[in-house]
Amino acid sequence: MIANEFRLAVVQANPKMGDIEFNKTLVRQYRKNAASQNVDLVLFTELFICGYPPEDLVLKGAFVRACMAAINELAAETADNGPAMLVGTPWYEEGKLYNAVALLDGGKLQDIRFKVDLPNYGVFDEKRVFDAGPNPGPMNFRGVRIGVPICEDTWQTDVCECLEETGAEMLLVPNGSPYNTGKFDQRMQIMVQRVVETGLPLVYANQLGGQDELVFDGASFALNGDCTLVLQMPQLQEAMEVVDWQRRDDDSWRMKPAKIVALPDVWEADWRACVMGLGDYVNKNGFPGVVLGLSGGIDSAICAAMAVDALGADRVHCVMLPYHYTSTESLVDAKACADALGVRYDTVPISNPVEGFQEVLAPIFAGTESGITEENLQSRSRGVVLMAISNKFGAMVVTTGNKSEMSVGYATLYGDMNGGFNPIKDLYKTKVYAMSDWRNKHHLADLKGPAGEVIPNNIITKAPTAELRENQTDQDSLPEYDILDDILTCLVEKEMTLRDIVAKGHDEATVKRVQHLLYIAEYKRRQAAPGVKITEKNFGRDRRYPITNRFRDHVSAPVHQNS
Repeated sequence: MIANEFRLAVVQANPKMGDIEFNKTLVRQYRKNAASQNVDLVLFTELFICGYPPEDLVLKGAFVRACMAAINELAAETADNGPAMLVGTPWYEEGKLYNAVALLDGGKLQDIRFKVDLPNYGVFDEKRVFDAGPNPGPMNFRGVRIGVPICEDTWQTDVCECLEETGAEMLLVPNGSPYNTGKFDQRMQIMVQRVVETGLPLVYANQLGGQDELVFDGASFALNGDCTLVLQMPQLQEAMEVVDWQRRDDDSWRMKPAKIVALPDVWEADWRACVMGLGDYVNKNGFPGVVLGLSGGIDSAICAAMAVDALGADRVHCVMLPYHYTSTESLVDAKACADALGVRYDTVPISNPVEGFQEVLAPIFAGTESGITEENLQSRSRGVVLMAISNKFGAMVVTTGNKSEMSVGYATLYGDMNGGFNPIKDLYKTKVYAMSDWRNKHHLADLKGPAGEVIPNNIITKAPTAELRENQTDQDSLPEYDILDDILTCLVEKEMTLRDIVAKGHDEATVKRVQHLLYIAEYKRRQAAPGVKITEKNFGRDRRYPITNRFRDHVSAPVHQNS
């Protein structure tokens, strides 16, 4: 039987890692919705039945067998003559473990395909847990020959070329592609290349939702064989859209124009990613809400705003933890921020615990000068108070250090680094300022926070300070943030040589110092809370440097071809 038309539903939904029952329910709900629209086939995203990326969870046999049982159960339900489904799942076959996608139709598992190109770079580590599948041929679905390359299979030419050569009439691509700034444009360029090379129409279905450090942004789309955009789904929002296909006289398939949603600009996308990452981490791990120290500074203020946008004001608890060096300005600014956001706000002075620590340590510290150690007692006292509130009431502590501070170790272990999750961990300080200003001017109605100036302007314009001693500013210890952030971007994201960084106009001594601070702070970062990935290279999954590391680049080092 040769089909001349069919309807496809593209789903970008938010599964929960390891919650197979929840994910099955999502599949059923979307299939029911699709059935009401006379859809023939529903396309879900990569490893949807278990969540992506499952990492070493797929090495547990019981887990994989539970996923396979769920697929067979869902397959049996398609005996009702309703829509067929393409569902991603881990799969055992002949002693090997695959990243697979299963075609469920007519009451059974009709066909299955395995991922060929297993990514092993950046945040990906699939070669560690999965076996690579063979080059696939198309699936036969009700008279349509469907090519189903899985995510990374489309980032190189071989798999799609093989599918085209073996008779595929279209490419339906389930993806688990995580967000970073500018990632959508990169995806689109790659998919256009595959369409140009094969001449086949392509549907790109991408997962949605936060999973630990990663955020999946959806933004699914479809291209006809002439590269015209016929479907664009929203970014960072759950959705299902239906596309109608028609066979043309030359036997090729073409999609009719469907819904085209305008994508957000980079500022909105980054904000939504931070909010989604925090909200999903809190909700999927079952926390009733969050608590954070609100210092009157920019970092805690933006984290509070993100938390309210993600969870609502009633689930966010802000605590001011003043000491002798806390200025009246900070007290006023913190209260104004809490009031603007509508959150619970408490003040817990830390003079007694700090001075108690000083007293018990006095015999050991006798004869030494007061300095950073004593300053850090303030931060660690604050950490103890916040963790106590968390332990008592169950709310997760949000930690608030930005990427600039995490890069150079300008943070206190077991103090301000305490917490379960950090929404701004991958935002440099200059980006924190810019995003705070952006949020004050933009209200996203589908998020939970209020409109207007939620971060008082004085917090944005005043000099940043940790307030651990009299008249302290961040620039007592660090270069100006615009200089620091550019040097760090060169070192972290671009892996540039010191010679090239200095050639950009940076002071050699400053660059050397920042490099040294970056390397020696690795042990702190290993103990830091996870946080949302926003840049091309975040600390953790993307950048894995040794803690013990004596290497230092030098401006005078010889230049090689690859430098």
